[in-house]
Amino acid sequence: MDDRFTSAQVTKLTGITPRQLQWWDERGIVKPQRKGRCRMYSFDDLTEIAVICALRRKGFPLQKVRRIMKFLQKEFGRRLAQAVSNGSEYHLLTDGKRIYLKNSDRQVIDVLKNSRQPLLAVCLSDAVKEVKAEIFSRRPAQKQAVQNTGKRRSS
Repeated sequence: MDDRFTSAQVTKLTGITPRQLQWWDERGIVKPQRKGRCRMYSFDDLTEIAVICALRRKGFPLQKVRRIMKFLQKEFGRRLAQAVSNGSEYHLLTDGKRIYLKNSDRQVIDVLKNSRQPLLAVCLSDAVKEVKAEIFSRRPAQKQAVQNTGKRRSS
């Protein structure tokens, strides 16, 4: 997937504010490419933003989210969307101090059984699927808008 997304598209797809997106860029949490003054986000960027949003909705402060994202990059050795798109289910579990990354239901159950305190879980694979579904559900509307604009110009 080679698509690029503008800041406006990213905010519509993820529900975050333009200011949050700008702040995350300034802090190096998500570093988009630039086209002049415009920020252009890749699918990989969009996926990471979606995971960050999921963690923030679950109450994680941005400092811990940063730590989790660094952990994921180190564990995968590549971008999150690339690692998770191979068909395996990846689950991120944390007790607030330790971070666990598991790719099978059995491993998740073992971690949950052996945990001495509550854990928060985020299915990374689901986050990637949700982003893809959201992008593809909006595509026909975008193509239709372009087609309608083209028809108006030729009239």
